[in-house]
Amino acid sequence: VWQFFLQSTVLSGSDDESVRLWDIRFDQQIQVFNGHTNTVNAVEYSPFVIKNGIGNSNVICSGSRDNTIRFRDIRSNKNQLYMIKGDDKGYDGIVCLKFVGLKKKEKTNNDLNLCYGSKNGHIRIWG
Repeated sequence: VWQFFLQSTVLSGSDDESVRLWDIRFDQQIQVFNGHTNTVNAVEYSPFVIKNGIGNSNVICSGSRDNTIRFRDIRSNKNQLYMIKGDDKGYDGIVCLKFVGLKKKEKTNNDLNLCYGSKNGHIRIWG
């Protein structure tokens, strides 16, 4: 699973339960994020921005067969910001995820939703 960002970095998920950030200009691994307890099937740069004392930072999210989606701040630390637990109906984990803008009847501040899919083909919308 690969996700490109800013033409110079790539995210990858792995069977070793990690998410890795790569600098493709120099073919080097920059960071590894741990926390999942099964294969990481999906990685995505999040459109959300965290404002901290250093400035703005980028957020990544990853989906795993452990049935969780985890959010991390890649600029300031490796700590997990938030976790979404998938449905407990035996869907066998998260296999894909995507941020999408869905039109709503009433305009809100956040019209972005996170859609994620399971191995059994079920699609869920969070947000």
